[in-house]
Amino acid sequence: MKNNNKLLACPYIIWMVLFTIIPLGIVVYYALTDSITGQFTLSNLSGMGTYLPIFLRSIWLSLFASLICLIIGYPVAYFIAQCKPLTQRFLEMLIMLPMCMSFLLRTLAWVAMLEDTGIINNFIRSIGLSPLPLIRSNGAVILGMVYNYLPYMILPLYTVIMKIDNRLVEAAADLGCTPAQVFSKVILPLSGPGILSGLTMVFVPAVSTFYISQKLGSTGTTLIGDVIESQFKTAYNPNLGAAMSLVLMILIFICVSVMNRFGENEEEEVMAKV
Repeated sequence: MKNNNKLLACPYIIWMVLFTIIPLGIVVYYALTDSITGQFTLSNLSGMGTYLPIFLRSIWLSLFASLICLIIGYPVAYFIAQCKPLTQRFLEMLIMLPMCMSFLLRTLAWVAMLEDTGIINNFIRSIGLSPLPLIRSNGAVILGMVYNYLPYMILPLYTVIMKIDNRLVEAAADLGCTPAQVFSKVILPLSGPGILSGLTMVFVPAVSTFYISQKLGSTGTTLIGDVIESQFKTAYNPNLGAAMSLVLMILIFICVSVMNRFGENEEEEVMAKV
């Protein structure tokens, strides 16, 4: 039986080696070697201070977009969880429908709406008002992040809320809790794992994105993903690009670890209180 379990794990192990361990090893190798001599060096990492403002901007915009996704996504997920099964399936399909479309097309659609001669500004001109600077700003980049990554917030929240034992909600109500207290003391804490999963699933792709900032932003909204791409495509310095990627992976790992740490044992604590 144990040998069969090992055989079943082989495809996963092969996948992890080919698509995770080997690519990570290549990134680490390039990050710690000189682009000319190929010798070990830390110069690629020591030059990261120059790009600190871009790193901070990427983290700030990603955190802000994640927070907006949470504010929008939680009520939507809670509403879907309260609907009838048939309605739930229909709403799930609507949530996942944008994910079936190309990421590129979704972003270009917002470019067509927000640009100076786009749909929104043309409508504003038609009613006699001056056009608004809707594109090439931090707000436009955040809007693109929220639109593209909102489903990644709603789906884990919806899944966790659906799994909440209704007996805990009924017990809290029987003990005299108001609906607001039931939500704040039972439902919200028990949905903590979904909140953390959603924040992680939004923050990780948002902090490393480059296409959204290229199409909806400007030189003042350059993100670290843009700089990494330019090192490989324009500057022809894959070693520096790999060093930036390594630093970004470490930052993401730290952020994810911190968020996951806050989510440990939340359900047991709430159940003990109830």
